[in-house]
Amino acid sequence: METSPAFSQVGLIGTGAMGQGIAQLSAQAGARVLLLDTREGAAQQAVDKIQALWASLAAKGKLSDEQVAAYGARLQAVSSMADLSGCDMVVEAIVEKLDIKQTLLRELEPLLSQTAVIASNTSSLSITAMATALQHKGRFAGWHFFNPAPLMKVVEVIQGLATDRSTCERLTAFTRQFGHTPVNAQDTPGFLVNHLGRAYSTEALRIVQENVTDFATVDRILRDQIGFKLGPFELMDLTGMDITHAVTESIYRQYYDEPRYRPNAIAAQRVAAGVLGRKTGEGYYRYADGKPQVAEEPPAPVVNELPPVWVSPRAARRQELYQLLRELGAHIETGQTPSSNALILVAPLGFDVTTVAAVDQLDAMRTVGIDMLVDDAATRRRVLATNPATRRDMRDAAHALFARDGKAVSVIRDSGGFVTQRVVAGIVNIGSDICQQGIGSPQDLEKAVTLGLGYPMGPLAMGDRFGPSSILEVLFNLQTVYGDPRYRPSPWLRRRGALGLSLMHEEN
Repeated sequence: METSPAFSQVGLIGTGAMGQGIAQLSAQAGARVLLLDTREGAAQQAVDKIQALWASLAAKGKLSDEQVAAYGARLQAVSSMADLSGCDMVVEAIVEKLDIKQTLLRELEPLLSQTAVIASNTSSLSITAMATALQHKGRFAGWHFFNPAPLMKVVEVIQGLATDRSTCERLTAFTRQFGHTPVNAQDTPGFLVNHLGRAYSTEALRIVQENVTDFATVDRILRDQIGFKLGPFELMDLTGMDITHAVTESIYRQYYDEPRYRPNAIAAQRVAAGVLGRKTGEGYYRYADGKPQVAEEPPAPVVNELPPVWVSPRAARRQELYQLLRELGAHIETGQTPSSNALILVAPLGFDVTTVAAVDQLDAMRTVGIDMLVDDAATRRRVLATNPATRRDMRDAAHALFARDGKAVSVIRDSGGFVTQRVVAGIVNIGSDICQQGIGSPQDLEKAVTLGLGYPMGPLAMGDRFGPSSILEVLFNLQTVYGDPRYRPSPWLRRRGALGLSLMHEEN
């Protein structure tokens, strides 16, 4: 027996990709769907596209002919706002401009019954600000889908300052009827997913801006060390820099220039030039036939005779590093100080190689850093960092040594926190602060991020995996190196790290 849909007649204003996806899902859930668009013929084109999609799914055996006929009978293109008057819910999925959305809401509200729900698919605009255009603000909420809506199985249900709880409950129930996962969020810039996603892109851009390494190397490192499906620059090219940069600027300004969300000049320059990613054929990569053109990594250098290796007593995961060096056949020095020809290895958390070499009075010309945040057995790539004084022969020796077993090696210029430490610490820190602000529960945040962003794990699980105390050390030391408040730790992270608690832990 089919369950009656939470809404029987849904109006959809704006029939772009997101509007089409929401219309498709609503019809499949049993609602009658009326599509409206200001562009002449666009609503009917959307109906035709959705019906063609259903026909294609039927041809593949994923839908029956009866289902296709039933779904198609529920879709209708309409030509005026007045045609939506009988809807018990209307969703707007138009351009991301607050004033335009408010004008639409003022025009729409008098046409609907007072019990009808109005929802916005906005990705970053304030639900509370949009609701000021309405007389009955309690009926209005955010209902944020991800593209493509039928495949991305998470939906943010956003409660504005004046939103009635019952409005969110009805939207949550309807979301479940799609087979999607609803997550609840308070009305804050970027909500859960777009808020959390700032760390991945902005820190990667900052790394490249510092000339630490290039776009492709950052992407390789984060794919291979952490397991992201796409590196940050691949992801921004896929999404489109016009969209990604606009959301970043919106969140940054709405948080009154909070340093954690600071946009980057590299992205602004590409937007200004119209170099937006895959859709323009060039972004951070050039594309041919839809495929990024990426130069192959150079092979590891050939070094006939490797020097002995001395490991700093303060190296992170020192015993594991010793074990790795033994497995690679290195000649390890165990004295209190290195011999005059030894390769000196440091493995800092948050600090750069230069700082460690200077503080510990090591010979910087022979000093190379290795990122040991991630267990070597769990990563497909090792990352080394030189400092400005590192000799080329020592750089090559370190590269050749750590590539001996065939594992990929990236060698970058000096950077506090290498690449992975910086990006991971940023993700964990922003995720922790989302919980600290009460924007969403830890459970909803984890679901939203893994389903909405496709991360290999949520930000809190990521923090627990690498250790809250290690993440704190990275952040404190990054603050020391850069003097930038973007790295200040969230109270949620600081307190749980100090008490040895999981970042998922909620207070009683």
